[in-house]
Amino acid sequence: MSRKVCVITGTRAEYGLLRGVLDGLRTDPDFELQIIATGMHLSPEFGLTYREIEADGFRIDRKVEILLSSDTPVGVGTSIGLAAIGFTSAIDELKPDLILLLGDRFEILAAVTAALIAGVPVAHLHGGEITEGAVDDAMRHAITKMSHLHFVAVETYRRRVIQMGEQPERVYCVGGLGVDAIARVDLMERAELENAIGHALMPRNLLITFHPETLNQSSAGAQMAELLSALEAFNDIGLIFTFPNADAGGRELIAMIRDFAANRANVHVHTSLGLHRYLSCMAQCDGVVGNSSSGLLEAPTLRKGTVNIGDRQKGRLQADSVINCRPERAEISAALGQLLSSDFARQAQATRNPYGEAGASARIVATLKQIELKGLLHKSFHDIAATSTGEMS
Repeated sequence: MSRKVCVITGTRAEYGLLRGVLDGLRTDPDFELQIIATGMHLSPEFGLTYREIEADGFRIDRKVEILLSSDTPVGVGTSIGLAAIGFTSAIDELKPDLILLLGDRFEILAAVTAALIAGVPVAHLHGGEITEGAVDDAMRHAITKMSHLHFVAVETYRRRVIQMGEQPERVYCVGGLGVDAIARVDLMERAELENAIGHALMPRNLLITFHPETLNQSSAGAQMAELLSALEAFNDIGLIFTFPNADAGGRELIAMIRDFAANRANVHVHTSLGLHRYLSCMAQCDGVVGNSSSGLLEAPTLRKGTVNIGDRQKGRLQADSVINCRPERAEISAALGQLLSSDFARQAQATRNPYGEAGASARIVATLKQIELKGLLHKSFHDIAATSTGEMS
């Protein structure tokens, strides 16, 4: 009898990372795939990206509406409450044997809470990471503690999850799903990409995504102003923006991007590019700018440099193709100059992605086939005994 595995997704980026796992579960007779779409996927403001899931041939079994027309802390907190209610009903109706989810966002926190109360085991992807500038950091660790299986990107993150008290035999190091996503996508050539995004590329181009630092919401607009001020000098470079996530303070940034793009022929704004166009755009651009995790997780595999601004991604493993700077105009300008230099381009071409090689999706599906689900709900805390070498035992 096939196992019912319910995958929950709330954002365009998360779905892109999950796509390989979804394919593996859909085509394997040992599994019955269920999908719950929520969050930004269902929002017209963020591009109704659930349509991309359906266009890829997947059936969405339930849609859980949670987003309000507010991105204040009160609005986001209320969305978490609505999400918990919606996921409780969806899980009760679908009755999955296992729930699989990724990352650290507030809707995923609500989903894992509902699963815990419903008594459904959870497999969590990309735990053990650190992002000190975002509330997602605490949410990720909370999700880890409410989950029962863990698939992490690198050995450092595996040790960190074990450090949190999770049993070592339930923590699997499989590699980064961003690396896997690139290997699975047939990237567009330049002319095809220009047709797909609706505008021509310039001789040199930057791909820009800047999210609020949710632990310091009051500074989001000021930080974006510094970035836009630095970018004003680059009139001869194509500036391709994608919108920030639905985080507290995100709508202010969207309005600033739109104002900046007005009457600037070299600036183009996209609500969502989707996985195929986004990775193809990254491959054709001269670098990635902002504070998106994709600048750390995917860009090194495509041999592209990244200017990582501020603290949102602080604590994540980084390749030597990543330039860190504070959200101040002078530092951003200097970092952009370095990024666009021929010496740094050569360095990026030689970089190694610390998130490993492709194959994470297949490793996750293969592991799920071997795991006995019975008894997963019962967890015991794994205490770490320090040895003379400082290793965990």
